[in-house]
Amino acid sequence: MAILSKIRERSMFLIIIIGLALFAFVLDPSTLGDFFNSNKVNEVGVINGESISRQEYVQELEEYKQRVGSRVSEMQASKSVWDNIVRKKIYQNQLSEAGISVGEADVWNEIINAPSVKNNPQFQNEGGLFDEAKFKQFLADTKENNDQMWRAWSNYMNQIRDNSERNTYNNLVTAGLGASLKEGEFQYMIDNTKMNTQFVYVPYTSVADSLIKINKSEIASYIKNHESEFKVEASRDISYVKFDITATPEDEKAIQDDVALLTEDFKTASNNAEFLNQNDSDINLDENFKYENQINTNIAPAIIKGSQGEVFGPYKDDSFIKITKITEVAQLPDSVKASHILIPFLGSQRATPDVTRTEEEAKKMADSILKIVKRNRSKFGKIAQDLSSDKGSAAKEGDLGWFTYNRMTPEFRDFVFEGSKRDIDVVKTPFGYHVIKIDDQKNKQTVVKLATFGKKIVPSEATENAVFQKAEQFALALSKDNDFSEAAKENNYSIKPAVGLKALDENVPGLGNQRQIVSWAFEKDAEVGAFKRFDLEGSHVVAFVNAITPKGLMSVEKATSRVKPILVIEKKAELLSEKFNASTLADIAKENNVTVRNANGVNLKSPTLSGAGSEPKVVGAMYNAELNKVYKNIEGDRGVYAFSVVKRELPTALPNYETNRKNIAQERKRKTYAMYEAIKKAADVEDNRSFMYSGN
Repeated sequence: MAILSKIRERSMFLIIIIGLALFAFVLDPSTLGDFFNSNKVNEVGVINGESISRQEYVQELEEYKQRVGSRVSEMQASKSVWDNIVRKKIYQNQLSEAGISVGEADVWNEIINAPSVKNNPQFQNEGGLFDEAKFKQFLADTKENNDQMWRAWSNYMNQIRDNSERNTYNNLVTAGLGASLKEGEFQYMIDNTKMNTQFVYVPYTSVADSLIKINKSEIASYIKNHESEFKVEASRDISYVKFDITATPEDEKAIQDDVALLTEDFKTASNNAEFLNQNDSDINLDENFKYENQINTNIAPAIIKGSQGEVFGPYKDDSFIKITKITEVAQLPDSVKASHILIPFLGSQRATPDVTRTEEEAKKMADSILKIVKRNRSKFGKIAQDLSSDKGSAAKEGDLGWFTYNRMTPEFRDFVFEGSKRDIDVVKTPFGYHVIKIDDQKNKQTVVKLATFGKKIVPSEATENAVFQKAEQFALALSKDNDFSEAAKENNYSIKPAVGLKALDENVPGLGNQRQIVSWAFEKDAEVGAFKRFDLEGSHVVAFVNAITPKGLMSVEKATSRVKPILVIEKKAELLSEKFNASTLADIAKENNVTVRNANGVNLKSPTLSGAGSEPKVVGAMYNAELNKVYKNIEGDRGVYAFSVVKRELPTALPNYETNRKNIAQERKRKTYAMYEAIKKAADVEDNRSFMYSGN
């Protein structure tokens, strides 16, 4: 009884605990086991010491997904929302540290001065001026009566606030990003000073790679000395074998035999659409005329010469087995030249806001125009210019030029292709009523309407089972401690790598969006050597974890391909520098078996040396060198250099350097993105979203 009494006393505490646990489980069932780890349950991340709660993150994520719909994947939405939160918090933090705040009045002024609000007739008085009271009343009514619309307005106003904070910060910073006339002069001199130089160039390629030895400790030391360049997120390297479920020749033959059995019934069918539907055709009825070049090349000649009612096939066309029936034969031109006058009505497609006429009024207007132009065709062009809603063709007196069969909407197309030259009439389409004049036609030829029954070539159940068994047997072989690569090799299976997968990735190279595989690779108990079979759409995959890279510095093994070439160049430079002992260029060239080269008109804007290539570091050294002095052991991008600047030609001085100053200032002001990236890099951002989307 005492225990029950204590439980009753703490019932509210238990309810809160259970409620929080269920909330965590709804977000991600895999996190239930981590419930008592408050970081994982309550935080998605931390930005400059400010915690970003799951509730805040999930709310913004859901609002974002409602706005964009199915256009983005879950991980794409997650990245966009997280980036937006980080940006917002960083700007807020910067403004706060500067003692600047964006108040409600600032945001409100931004909103009511937005063209979409200020120019909206709904919020204007009888004189056509914006009425702030009307807008406030609209927001109050919306908040009270329309939750969905209020959420949209709230999102819009929050976006205005975020934009205002970002713009306020950027404007304050860029206001100080000017440039002096002295800077303008300096830049002008740098860009236009030309140098004539003599140099000796010994390329790194002159030293064989085999002479250079790089050990692991040197690579490790380089990584340690350049930590910022080698920081990495946690990642996984996996390999996989894919077992595609594809139809066999036997499957294809069986489908072809089944389709062949329908040929006679298809010939006698009076309702082709019904026949396709009743026999589960994978191709819908297409009632458009087909030209010979639009028909499968294997049967096109026979069909074009065929008669109505004939059936052709079965035949293979892409991934289908088909039988095709001729339902109509006609003679049509391959292209038509026509003119039109478009009269839209309220509700027709692409009708502009000023169109208020009803459909009946549009029809009456089109009929009136038809009577006029039938009596006097010469008036067609002028009426098109004055009355047609299609402004593009109206400017050319209604002329649409030459077009092919599939260019126009069906009703328009049928009139101009099935009619005759000089025909003129009113035709209704989704865009309104058209007064159409057929100006010309060319290249009449035989065309056909076809009803095609098709079955997609898909693997049989037996084939699916056989592929499943192969994948299962391969996985079973791995469970017996067989080496992944050896087991694949024994069965002649192709291994595909997927290197550097991140916790929030969703694409696996070669497989596309396979979030489940990435999540598995990042599960807490995943270790090197773990494997699993996945059943995908159209295939089975057996995946294997090759390597696990923790967050921190890149391993020596991973960094070797990147660091080794750098160290090789450094050692080659040391070896080559030992051969630059002489004091003159001629002697340095002689001891290295090369010649002294000349380069004239060299400048920093285009730092290229004749016979050597682009060498910005070397040309930069030349710019500040004393005339006729020999400089040696200058390490460039392509080799080691010795040089002497024999002439430096300064550009003609300008009356002022205002243009150059403005260019520098404008270039600086355009770098707000780079500015944000800099303050973001300096910010303390901790991203824990992986806890929501993986087993970590």
